[in-house]
Amino acid sequence: MTYDADVVVAGGGPVGLMLACELALADVPVVVLERLTEVDTTIKAGAINTPSAEAFYRRGLLPELAEVQRIALGRFSAFLSQRQAAGASVVQQPPKFAGHFAGIMLRGDLLDESDPDFDAAGPAADVGLVPQESLERLLAARAAELGVEVRRGVTLTGFDAGDDAVRVHTSQGTLRTGWLVGCDGGRSTVRRLAGFPFPGTAPGITGRQALVEMTGTEALGAGWNWTEHGTYAHGPMPGRFLTVEFDGPPADREAPVTAQELEASLRRVSGVDEVRVHKVISATRFTDNARQVPDYRAGRVLLAGDAAHVHSPFGGQGLNLGIGDAMNLGWKLAATVHGWAPEGLLDTYTAERHPLGAWVLDWTRAQVALMRPESHAGALRRIVAELAGTVTATTFFAKKISGVWQRYDLPGDHPLTGRSAPDLELSDGSRLGDHLRDGQGLLLDLADDAELRKCAAGYGGRVRLLTTGCPQRPGLAGLLVRPDGCTAWAADVPGTDADADGTTGAPDGPAAALRQWFGSPADLTG
Repeated sequence: MTYDADVVVAGGGPVGLMLACELALADVPVVVLERLTEVDTTIKAGAINTPSAEAFYRRGLLPELAEVQRIALGRFSAFLSQRQAAGASVVQQPPKFAGHFAGIMLRGDLLDESDPDFDAAGPAADVGLVPQESLERLLAARAAELGVEVRRGVTLTGFDAGDDAVRVHTSQGTLRTGWLVGCDGGRSTVRRLAGFPFPGTAPGITGRQALVEMTGTEALGAGWNWTEHGTYAHGPMPGRFLTVEFDGPPADREAPVTAQELEASLRRVSGVDEVRVHKVISATRFTDNARQVPDYRAGRVLLAGDAAHVHSPFGGQGLNLGIGDAMNLGWKLAATVHGWAPEGLLDTYTAERHPLGAWVLDWTRAQVALMRPESHAGALRRIVAELAGTVTATTFFAKKISGVWQRYDLPGDHPLTGRSAPDLELSDGSRLGDHLRDGQGLLLDLADDAELRKCAAGYGGRVRLLTTGCPQRPGLAGLLVRPDGCTAWAADVPGTDADADGTTGAPDGPAAALRQWFGSPADLTG
């Protein structure tokens, strides 16, 4: 079958670009269709979580992210200086940031950093403050380096999906492709035209987030604030604020967000009548509409990111959930295109990602419930805030927000199985993350095991074999890491302290895991 591209991705935001990069890394011809002619500068997510940072680290992008974070921290310092100069009553550097739940700030000095879930990410754990616009620009540059064809100013108008191909109709003609992936946002055209069900809960709030030029802000509280009229956040950069009003969704989501609308909302919620918004740099509206498709695949059409699930932005989970979708789907779709995918591999995309999406929807619903400006929610919010002032609760919330708790339900009894692979320091001076940049799987032999190495025969081009040591984990015998960084199999050295709970794994463990995730080995006899 001849295609114009093996995969067409609708949507050139961070999720679509990340997926396209993963496909290109696996030598899959891909075309990205994006209706916007330039990178979207609308103010959106301001940070990434640990799984996202790990994904970028494993593809060699961490230095660029660290530079973006350095600039963002500079803007935060400028915000504090600006408030100091304006005579704000309380201006202080907050304790180490650990996230927030429903605007309840978590104190980093209460975080139990000895929790083992915080030990695995390596250098990726130090990067998080990365705004969505900066991330999109970084991924656009990465896509260009990999030769991805991104067609900007092109609108998907329809498609016809058959058993062996999809004809994608656009404002500039028709493309014949093997697979179509909708990464085209919460109001996805692909989702609508494909007829995916989209059950969930209706919106009840109107949120506005903006970056503006404004004056009269001295009486505004920094950070998150609750009033009898709603919730607002001020900062963490000059001119940035967010309001939440609980009077239903906006009458017209498509109408331009004006300075007058933003000023009126901020005055209503904060009660500070001196605030004046003079110029809108970037602004958007949002709601707490929370919906999710039951299955992320319908034949040759798939969904990822907001096209598959929508929710309020509280907690900053949306961007990260979408990046996780792209990482999970990319290598599986590439394996299917190349013909070596084991049976059912592509169906594990929904099986693994849907539960995490459902959790995020409930996580955001709970925050909206706590933020409501009524007495019952206020009472509950005060209790949660008191709990959040403890080491146990801070650590619990931080683990949830950071994503370090995430685990797929995979076969095997080893504690690492299904988890993001720990960024081990290896005997040769490298780290595990250094060996995942090519997008292949990795079979790590840490106990000089000839039988384990024999399992890798026939998987060239799919799985790299590395024999080395790991001084920090001498009891770990080996592990198999999927291209998305998930540990598919792990075993401890028999008879060591690490093996005390009997998690060495069955003798055929690595061979079975290789077949499950990477198909049958190539015939080497010819």
